[in-house]
Amino acid sequence: MGMGTALVRTAFLVDAVYADAVRHFDLTVPQAQLLCVIMARPFGMFELAKTLGLAKSSISGLVDRCEKRDLVRRESDPGDGRAARVALTAKGAQLADEFHDDVTRRVAELPLSLSEAERATLVDLLGRVVVDNQVPPVFTECPASQGCTESGGS
Repeated sequence: MGMGTALVRTAFLVDAVYADAVRHFDLTVPQAQLLCVIMARPFGMFELAKTLGLAKSSISGLVDRCEKRDLVRRESDPGDGRAARVALTAKGAQLADEFHDDVTRRVAELPLSLSEAERATLVDLLGRVVVDNQVPPVFTECPASQGCTESGGS
């Protein structure tokens, strides 16, 4: 199997696990992505749109729907009083942590047929691909309840 095929098939496999977890937690994929993006810290609306690859109007609707479920709240941006940031509520942080833990566990089970050394190599190589391609921090290793930065995760 070639590199492109292997990576695309892996992406489909991870997407299927993610989609199954989304259903289990009664979320939509965009809602889950929003919660996972703001786990480490609040994001501004423009920054969210850019990170999630959505139009500003789509972000507004997504945030509205999550606000109605008491998962997120808008707060003023201390750097710009005219702008709003989106942060997790206590309920949203708990749900984000539970969802994150579930997805992380499920995805970590996918390569169990590999040896421990092979899994460590896979983690290192995929980490380099993520860094080299400047993938935004859409799924951190930092629990929402800790409010730490990406580098503060385990």
